[in-house]
Amino acid sequence: MKYYWWPLQIVLTLISLFFLMFGIDLMMGAYSLDDPFNFIMTFFAASLIILISLTLAAGFVMKMITVYKKLKSSSND
Repeated sequence: MKYYWWPLQIVLTLISLFFLMFGIDLMMGAYSLDDPFNFIMTFFAASLIILISLTLAAGFVMKMITVYKKLKSSSND
């Protein structure tokens, strides 16, 4: 199971970056809408997608950095 941890973290980071790009694309698409209600709903949905995907990506990257530093320090001992 420990051998699948790094690829899993990388895949999860890539998925969250995909959703970040999707949220940015959705945000840009919101500005082409004519109906104010649809604009507001799409704008806030895109903002939520961007916020969640950035948080997840930062969490995955920070977790990988922490584990890498622990592995590096334990190999030096």
